[in-house]
Amino acid sequence: MADNLPSEFDVIVIGTGLPESIIAAACSRSGQRVLHVDSRSYYGGNWASFSFSGLLSWIKEYQEKSAVVDESSAWQEQILDDEEAIALSRMDRTIQHVEVFCYASQDLHEGVEEAGALQRKHAGESLNTASCERPADQTPGAAPDTALEVADAEVTGESVDHCDDNTRVPSASEESGEPVPAAKDIAEQPKKNRITYSHMVKEGRRFNIDLVSKLLYSRGLLIDLLIKSNVSRYAEFKNITRILAFREGRVEQVPCSRADVFNSKQLTMVEKRMLMKFLTFCMEYEEHPDEYKAYEEMTFSEYLKTQKLTPNLQYFVLHSIAMTSETASRTVDGLAATKNFLHCLGRYGNTPFLFPLYGQGELPQCFCRMCAVFGGTYCLRHSVQCLVVDKESRKCKAIIDQFGQRIISKHFLVEDSYFSENTCSRVQYRQISRAVLITDRSVLQADSDQQISILTVPPEEAGTPAVRVIELCSSTMTCMKGTYLVHLTCTSSKTAREDLEPVVQKLFTPDTETDIENEVEKPRLLWALYFNMRDSSDVSRDSYNDLPSNVYVCSGPDRGLGNDNAVKQAQALFQQICPNEDFCPPPPNPEDIILDGDTLQPGASESAVIHEASSEPPKESADLGKAGELSE
Repeated sequence: MADNLPSEFDVIVIGTGLPESIIAAACSRSGQRVLHVDSRSYYGGNWASFSFSGLLSWIKEYQEKSAVVDESSAWQEQILDDEEAIALSRMDRTIQHVEVFCYASQDLHEGVEEAGALQRKHAGESLNTASCERPADQTPGAAPDTALEVADAEVTGESVDHCDDNTRVPSASEESGEPVPAAKDIAEQPKKNRITYSHMVKEGRRFNIDLVSKLLYSRGLLIDLLIKSNVSRYAEFKNITRILAFREGRVEQVPCSRADVFNSKQLTMVEKRMLMKFLTFCMEYEEHPDEYKAYEEMTFSEYLKTQKLTPNLQYFVLHSIAMTSETASRTVDGLAATKNFLHCLGRYGNTPFLFPLYGQGELPQCFCRMCAVFGGTYCLRHSVQCLVVDKESRKCKAIIDQFGQRIISKHFLVEDSYFSENTCSRVQYRQISRAVLITDRSVLQADSDQQISILTVPPEEAGTPAVRVIELCSSTMTCMKGTYLVHLTCTSSKTAREDLEPVVQKLFTPDTETDIENEVEKPRLLWALYFNMRDSSDVSRDSYNDLPSNVYVCSGPDRGLGNDNAVKQAQALFQQICPNEDFCPPPPNPEDIILDGDTLQPGASESAVIHEASSEPPKESADLGKAGELSE
């Protein structure tokens, strides 16, 4: 039970978001005793993914959070005269302006519930050093008490362990046992089988809905870390199949690879040569500073106008390749973003991006699993009342948890949302506007209905942010068959609904009974959620009041498309805690491990002992396939 934890650890991590989970895994891998706790009932914090019913519970929790009053002060009696306490918040204030709209037919009958739904556990449960609980509403197909015993896991080049039962993750067609329908069948589906609200609830476990919408650059820091640490074996990924653009009121596909450019019917032969010449320059722009130095003070948008590119090509490069702001991004920023995009092409597919099956929320859990394998202790639904600080040394020495237990540690990592308003009184936060939509078909119909797309909708007015749209199909294991899951993200200027609803209206038509027999041009919008999320990624540590030097702050999700910020933050904090240790090195090769009492096999050396074992990272795979594990 969680009230019988050991009384001392080397590192205590509060919060299970992606940066915290990476640090916990790195510390555990380097031999530190790690306690990883979260007051929530699920992994990931604001990086989490939910089933449909799990998301409805999450929405209800935030809409009713003002009614939560549980501020016990019993822990104050444990603070000694030579100590002081930094109280932690019991209420999450990172989510605001939650609004939900259901456009699908409201035919929900009593007794209709999510197929295969599991009951929630009670508070106070913990995970031992070799287990890592997967919440029922968060991860599909996981039994409530399954453990993460990787030692017995079977990992081959053709199958990837996923969830806790050591079974291969099936593809969308394998799971249903049916062939993937043709695009024509999908187009006719809204007429034959109209999707209703009760249908979505019943098939709710087919959904894995991310709170934060991101993709992985195929040569980004997170992919490199997943491969280096071998954490990639815990997950599978799919390549983003299309990059789209919204121009003159319609959605069209953007050619980005060399083959796409020369096969494109949208571009003239002259435009194709112009585009290839410019992209070739971007790959080597740092070697030719004379060609852009004079334009460094310009915006990237203005620079493109000087490069003999047609308005069509300027639009594609700015919004769909560089994906930078029309007014805020400088020339060098745009060239660097374009080079990064091109550098990532071709590693695993025809676009630079990957998406994890079952959603972004899988990634923190993968690193939590690594931490647990190397001895980390996990406790969900486990609140920390305060940090205990020694007055003389000004160092944090312990925490006091919800059971009144004092747990000593050398280092403390705390996710930003756990700090109280007093600690954060000088912090200036930015906000992210988010929308999650369920629709009946893609924004751009194609021969295949299994398309994963990213689209940037530029702002109509100067000073307003561009909106990033990521559309996921059912083969990503994030939505039920016959639907698409659409994520919209931008920097907040108003409430999420005010920021994003104009874009939703451009791309979708609300589902109503009146158009059931009429084929509408736009995809039907079945369900929508809007909310604002705190962006604490650029907050300086000095902005927090009176933090001891051995208390480190981890930020929540940022607005960026990739995950580089989380990895950089995790690596920087790890180096402060373990300055002479390698960051998430490869795990020891099982064939080289020699247990105490065993004799050395012929050809084995003393360096093969487990605490000294090392293994070379596997060679890079040229192709990820439809849904495969990452390899290097």
